[in-house]
Amino acid sequence: MKKYMRKGILIISVFLTLGLVWSSYSWTQNNIKELDSFYNSKLSPVILIPGSSATVNRFDGMVAQINKSAPKRHSLIKVKVWNNGQVTTSGKKLKNDNEPFIVVGFENNKDGYKNIKEQTAMFDKAFDVIQNKYEFNNYKAIGHSNGGLIYTRFLEQYADNYQDIRMKKLLTLGTPYNFDETSVHNKTQMLSDFIKHKDTLPEDLTVYALAGTQTYSSDGIVPEESVRAGKYIYQDQVKNFTEVTVTGDQAQHSDLPTNKEVLGIITQRMLDQPQPPKPKKDGTEQPGDDK
Repeated sequence: MKKYMRKGILIISVFLTLGLVWSSYSWTQNNIKELDSFYNSKLSPVILIPGSSATVNRFDGMVAQINKSAPKRHSLIKVKVWNNGQVTTSGKKLKNDNEPFIVVGFENNKDGYKNIKEQTAMFDKAFDVIQNKYEFNNYKAIGHSNGGLIYTRFLEQYADNYQDIRMKKLLTLGTPYNFDETSVHNKTQMLSDFIKHKDTLPEDLTVYALAGTQTYSSDGIVPEESVRAGKYIYQDQVKNFTEVTVTGDQAQHSDLPTNKEVLGIITQRMLDQPQPPKPKKDGTEQPGDDK
């Protein structure tokens, strides 16, 4: 009887060992597959953050204009973070689209430094959800108005949590780095904090800080000098920092996302996919701007 019991225990032990080996093998293979998927991903989304009081619909017109001449139609995915921490999404990624536009908005979309801090934490939550879903290893970023402030704080305070995920380029549109101050000599607490932590910014990042000038000194809402204050944060900290100014009828603060010059910067400098050549008046073609 004892002989049969020992034999039975031996058989059970063998099966348990085989089960553990198989489970370990399956887990290892799944991990390898996930890592391969991540590091070999061709996906490089454009993630956009609107300004205060704006919703996830803020960039609808911009994406529609870009899609009119894009070689491949870009997806438009909208992500909203609610005050209770819930993250909801709408829209889907189109097949063969490696540069989807993903807009992240917040239930709390109010102005002020306290809210900027809260919104950055909310964006961090959304970013984690987005990355887990789409498994990209790099992305481009666009922030309109306070959206650029959220991105700046995100880069300084949260980006280290995603060391394998690279922000390649950042475009800020009418971002008030010093809120409504017209002189950098009057630094707000926010600007002082940004400058204090600027050494944490990624060194391989390319940044475009764009200012609109409807008048000689502002885009109608944000003082030009407040936008220019971005150089005290990014200049000499990132690989490339470029200030850009747009003028004219579409240079008003709320018009910047659909401004023709802004659309040109996005299609020629922010996107990886080359845009089609522009037709000349005589019917021939001319190449697009160099990136």
